[in-house]
Parts: sequence; C-alpha cells; structure tokens
Amino acid sequence: MGYYNLVANNKKAYYEYFIEDQMEAGIVLKGTEVKSVRMGKANIKESYAQIKDGELFIHGMNISPYEKGNIYNVDPIRVRKLLLHRKQINKLIGYTKQKGFTLVPLKIYLNEKGLVKILIGVGRGKKNYDKRQDIAKKDSQRRIQRELRNNQR
Repeated sequence: MGYYNLVANNKKAYYEYFIEDQMEAGIVLKGTEVKSVRMGKANIKESYAQIKDGELFIHGMNISPYEKGNIYNVDPIRVRKLLLHRKQINKLIGYTKQKGFTLVPLKIYLNEKGLVKILIGVGRGKKNYDKRQDIAKKDSQRRIQRELRNNQR
C-alpha cells in the first residue's frame, strides 16, 4: 500500500495506541473539501472513527474551508462517511466489540489515481509505562545512531 501524496499524519495515534490492524478507506467529500485536502489543509489529530448502523463515520476531522469556495464551503468539522467493503466493516465491528479497541485515523493521502484515502488503524490504548518504554527505546536508538555517526568521522 504505497502512499502517493501524504496530506496529514497522526503521530499522536502511534504514541497513544498499539496499532493492531490497518485498513484503507475512501472518504465522502464535497468538491471544495477535495480542493482543500489537495492543498494540504486537513487535520486528523483529534479525530476518531465510529461504526453506526453498519456504516463507518469519522468525527472531529478538520478540513479548512477552501478560500475560493464561498457559498460551496461546508462545516470544516462535520461528520464524514468512510467507504469500506461490508467484510471490512464486519471485521472492524469484531475488533470494536472487544474491550479496549478503538478506531483511529492514521494518515490522509492521495493515492495513485488522485483519490483522497484515509488509513484507519485499530488501536489498543497504551498505559503510561508503555509510553515511557517507547520514549526510552527511541532515546537509546538516537544515542546509538549519534555514536555511530561520530565514530565514522
């Protein structure tokens, strides 16, 4: 699954959750929203996905209004429908029925055909000690890389 043109990345999701599974979904957008996304004006930091009546929706995703859109602009944080196959939605329903799992948007990007896609992750919340371990691991990796660079000079 290659990302052609990354628009928004949710680094916070990788910090807050263990990502168990990922799925690519399409988004139902209006015309001016697509233009804003192409300009890179989308934010998914505080957003989450939810299944309601067998359909998947994303809440809290912010797409800034298109400057030249005037009357065609819509609410920047409206609830948007995500497009998945029935089997994929059933798989996500199975995950969310288990305790501790949530659906988190990870990336928004344009695929090879120029369509706006979103990568949805099934996340299990991390505890504080898990987050500290991750930070310590990253620090040690950085330290090792720094030493290797210094030794090569």
